[in-house]
Amino acid sequence: MGLETEKVDTRIFMDDDDNFPRSGGPALSEAEKCAEDELDRDPHGMNSHLQLGFEDVIAEPELTHSFDKVWICSHALFELSKYVIYKVLTLVLAIPLALVVGIVFATLSCLHIWVVVPFVKTCLMVLPSVQTVWKSLTDVFVVPFFQSLGRCFAMVNIRLDQE
Repeated sequence: MGLETEKVDTRIFMDDDDNFPRSGGPALSEAEKCAEDELDRDPHGMNSHLQLGFEDVIAEPELTHSFDKVWICSHALFELSKYVIYKVLTLVLAIPLALVVGIVFATLSCLHIWVVVPFVKTCLMVLPSVQTVWKSLTDVFVVPFFQSLGRCFAMVNIRLDQE
């Protein structure tokens, strides 16, 4: 329809400009490109679900299309705003949040190393003694009581007669 014509016209216009990036992403300087190629900031793929594009969020069915220029402009504004807002938010929030998360993980690590693990090791060290004492107490008090109850109720017979 009209969208294909618009894309062809745009490509012809863009072919004249060699400085324009055709990757669809933002224009990066050479230093940013080298830094981006060398460093994988998500080596374990923890945020692979965040790889969303315009077509993943906004889609028009076949019978309800907006004007081609509106679609192209909204696509461009979506990508630009996503890029700029992310950069601004990381500029403002990344350092304070990194500080807070660092403090939280340092606190949790300290508590785990100096409180939790020694407590668990102490419990495991004391448990054999507690187990011996507990077994002796149950053998002396609980086992004879339940053996006596068992012998008392062993002589009980229940008959069901149907009348």
